[in-house]
Amino acid sequence: MLFILKKKHSVPLYLSEVAPYKWRGACNVLFQLSITVGILVANAVNYGFAQIKGGWGWRLSLGGAIVPAIIFIIGSLTLADTPNSLIQRGKLQEAKERLLKIRGVDNVDEEFNDLVEASEQSKKIKSPWLNLLKRKYRPQVFFAIVIPFFQQLTGMNVFMFYAPVLFKTMGFGDNASLLSALITGAVNTLATIVSILLVDKFGRRFWFLQGGIQMFVMQIVITGAIAFKFGFNGNPGELEKWYSILVVLAICIYIAGFAWSWGPLGWLVPSEIFPLEIRSAAQSVNVSVNMIFTFFIAQIFLQMLCALRFFLFVFFMIWVVLMTIVIYLYLPETKGIPIEEMAGIWKEHWYWKRFVPVADEEMADVKDTKKDEDKN
Repeated sequence: MLFILKKKHSVPLYLSEVAPYKWRGACNVLFQLSITVGILVANAVNYGFAQIKGGWGWRLSLGGAIVPAIIFIIGSLTLADTPNSLIQRGKLQEAKERLLKIRGVDNVDEEFNDLVEASEQSKKIKSPWLNLLKRKYRPQVFFAIVIPFFQQLTGMNVFMFYAPVLFKTMGFGDNASLLSALITGAVNTLATIVSILLVDKFGRRFWFLQGGIQMFVMQIVITGAIAFKFGFNGNPGELEKWYSILVVLAICIYIAGFAWSWGPLGWLVPSEIFPLEIRSAAQSVNVSVNMIFTFFIAQIFLQMLCALRFFLFVFFMIWVVLMTIVIYLYLPETKGIPIEEMAGIWKEHWYWKRFVPVADEEMADVKDTKKDEDKN
């Protein structure tokens, strides 16, 4: 658990700090891609070891987790510090050299000066945790809580944790349920690649809204299909081939909707909206909320499935509608904004501007940045 918390806290922040702002979305979504690839490999390994006669293949599946852990440890030893981290520790020359190497250009004076200024401002903060309570950080804290909260209430982790159980409950055989989980894992990976390619083209809001609508429609289909066959007694009888194909297809489209929207963006957006002075503390809040509700959903899912049957998907459907409305109303676009200038997006938002006082020169800088991005 400590390994998971460290990874989900550090990796999105690291990627956001080293990535060029024009490609920050794609670089950050690589984190989500690594997770989906891991899920796919785990499903493939489970399916393969399930074929071993004698029923002891699960031991190999469990023990095999040591392989990615070793790769992660060795890989982390080769990582260099980010320019932000070096500046915070007073290593300005080394930070500038690192920034030049990362950007691959001859002059990074403007970006470097912005990082130094942000670092100086952050050093004035005595307690980042108490600083989170300040009124001007209200929008960042709001999204640090609601994005991971909503991400878990899409119902996606239900399919990831319990896909074999869910498919078996719907009448698929043991091997068929594992194979179906393997298929959904492949869809999850491919859809994440779509997000990498297009998240910096269409922006964060587009994918949040599109993914929410897609998940909502597919949850209607899944609910209707399960209600049609299972009813309230939970006995579907013999499942026709067309029904099995419909259910798996609907679940795959639902997973694709999550995998190119709420999956990667749930980590990308929080990691890029936090100013340096509260970045670590706010990301800790983000990860904590995610882990708490991951645990909560995992613990109650089977009981909810038995009690609610197909109404379980109606439960998640309601949350998908609510989260889509919240994103539409309250989340400004963060595409193409340098991470150290991100505070400006709240100052021109119809709701959040009442919490964040705006200086005329800061507003002009934000608008100039957006104009430059639109031209490019």
